[in-house]
Amino acid sequence: MPGLFSWITGLFNRASAAEQKPAIGNGSLCKGGPGSNSGSNSKTKAEAHNPLAEALRQHLFCWLLDTRPQTLRANLEDAEAIIEAMAKRLRAGKLSELPRQPMSLPMLMSALSDDTATRQDLGNIILRDPALTDQLLKIANSPFFRPDKSIIETVDQAIFMLGMEGIRSVVSAALMRPMMSSRNSEETTFTARAWRWGMASARSAETVARLQGKDASIYFMAGLLPALAYITLYREAHRLVPAGADGTLVKLKPAALHQILVRYQWPVARLIARTWGLSNNYQGLLHRPESPRSHENSALIDGIVIATREVLRQARQRNLAEEDLPALVQLSKKDVTQVQAVLKLMLEDTENTPTAHDQGANGF
Repeated sequence: MPGLFSWITGLFNRASAAEQKPAIGNGSLCKGGPGSNSGSNSKTKAEAHNPLAEALRQHLFCWLLDTRPQTLRANLEDAEAIIEAMAKRLRAGKLSELPRQPMSLPMLMSALSDDTATRQDLGNIILRDPALTDQLLKIANSPFFRPDKSIIETVDQAIFMLGMEGIRSVVSAALMRPMMSSRNSEETTFTARAWRWGMASARSAETVARLQGKDASIYFMAGLLPALAYITLYREAHRLVPAGADGTLVKLKPAALHQILVRYQWPVARLIARTWGLSNNYQGLLHRPESPRSHENSALIDGIVIATREVLRQARQRNLAEEDLPALVQLSKKDVTQVQAVLKLMLEDTENTPTAHDQGANGF
């Protein structure tokens, strides 16, 4: 069952200490507990050796899919056809729900990477797209980015207040937000939670990269791509299920969705990056899960791990114990604390904003 957290556990295993204590502070989700041989036969050896990552991953999916742990372990016999159909679509590179490259993306990426580009140059590109302009101002004024309580009213003001580095992240979020907004009431909870997790992952990865002295410019968008991949797969999977007699969406069982999301998240994230013509730097961050960690992509993975724990904590969900977090990241305690402080401020602010709750399909 390859996926984000099997990637983590398989490639740097600090589990020797973890195996001597419970997998998480409030009980393991793994049937039979840590080290048990029971449960899914598709579980990788890495996951079996380090139950911490497996537990955190399952906590995340329980929250995203709004379900209980036991439903993720349900029998998949009646879902194998859908899972295989998804695999065939991916092999053929034909996903009906694959997001198209945003029209303004090439010009924006070029301007943002050009040291000679001015605020006016960037502002002119944004203003050519009224929808992007509107979305950018909404994002810039959201608790995710607002530098203070003042209202940002113009694109030029946003660039001035946030700076060229800050506006890069706002642009990334503004470009992706329409693709990640709920289309109907059936997917409202999933898309809202995936967006929240994606934004936290993006900010966390960007912060880790900056703390490590890396060029943090690409880490925000790279941190959002896995969440966009989840939403793409969620929608694609439901296309494989016949509509109900009354034409309504028939929701897939959580166990089937869980398998599809875990197996195909990273291939779809890479496919989106290629389709959008993103540079090889992005491809390097989104490489195959079973490949060894590189110096560059460790910031992305560590950022996502910390973000996952903080999002679940803020949502009051079952979670990884604080003392177990060092086993899953390659960061000093000081760096972890700094990243958590950034996320805490952002997540608490959005939690107190009415439009940020799961029920708000278009909330920020």
